[in-house]
Amino acid sequence: RVDTDEVIANIARNILAALNEPFVFIQKRMLVSSSIGIAICPDDGADMAQLLARADAAMYDTKKNGRNGYRQYVPGLAMYSSEHMVIEMELRNAIDNDELRLFYQPQINLDSGQVIGVEALIRWRHPARGFLSPAQFIEIAEQSGLIIPIGGWVLREACRQIRKWIDAGLPPLRMAVNVSALQFHQEDFVSLVQRAIEEHQIDPRLIELELTESIVMHNADAVLDTLKKLKEIGVLLVIDDFGTGFSSLSYLRRFPIDQLKIDQSFVRAIEKTPVNESIVRAIIALGQSLSLKIVAEGTETEAELAILKACQCNEAQGYYFLRPSPADDFVAWLIAHQQMTQTIGDTQACMF
Repeated sequence: RVDTDEVIANIARNILAALNEPFVFIQKRMLVSSSIGIAICPDDGADMAQLLARADAAMYDTKKNGRNGYRQYVPGLAMYSSEHMVIEMELRNAIDNDELRLFYQPQINLDSGQVIGVEALIRWRHPARGFLSPAQFIEIAEQSGLIIPIGGWVLREACRQIRKWIDAGLPPLRMAVNVSALQFHQEDFVSLVQRAIEEHQIDPRLIELELTESIVMHNADAVLDTLKKLKEIGVLLVIDDFGTGFSSLSYLRRFPIDQLKIDQSFVRAIEKTPVNESIVRAIIALGQSLSLKIVAEGTETEAELAILKACQCNEAQGYYFLRPSPADDFVAWLIAHQQMTQTIGDTQACMF
């Protein structure tokens, strides 16, 4: 029996402290964190179903606010539906059941028109619902911690695909992989990246890790240390969705970043939105001053592409070129695109 909020808090803190102790598993030192949700009978519910649902809501609120803590249920916390819980349960088996897939979207050099890279984008081939986009499950993966094994799978699969394309005689393409905050801050993240690259024997410069501004701005000294270790491996580092967060220019100058990725919200209908064009020009000028490449995502129309070229953007990706596609469809498009750009190049050469 518990009588006061302080007794409850002490119990939660003791549990957290016990779970935070390092342990050895298969000769490897491991650390885990935990998130605790608390519901009290009868104040928060009169039966087990109510108490579990409200404790669950408190737990997810803990995860949303930084994890590795505890929260007691208070009225007004978002309740997680049975649908949410079903998706989480099914997602736990998605890797083992071979239900995850990577789709690929090209990144185009705006000077040459050549494909110089691709972004790997996850899809879930659900056995009953068909293909699900990240918007339908990634938030649940992050809240539940499943983003860690899923992120590891994405990285390994991206490296495997690069090796497969190279072995098939295709030109080596940079592969951009999105990294979640929870995954990045794992103690073994750098070694995970290195193992994936070494396992498939690929040039580390073919891997681009896309990090959001929120990742690099949190605990900057620790982030800088991790970024330096990643650069020692040889991978490229990209700030994704640039312009939507809060970046310190002093940190941006300190961090070993290779590229900024302009968020698609600034590219969409840029020809009709002068302020967006001004923002894009400012980001490109900033990138040039820091010797960073700039890629614009979400390019969907010829008008948007024309303005990006006029602004001297280095690269672009989006539906204008190709929607995210399975590997075989991407390769078919790539071969056709290479033939087209070669033909255009030959025609221009003949004109001179």
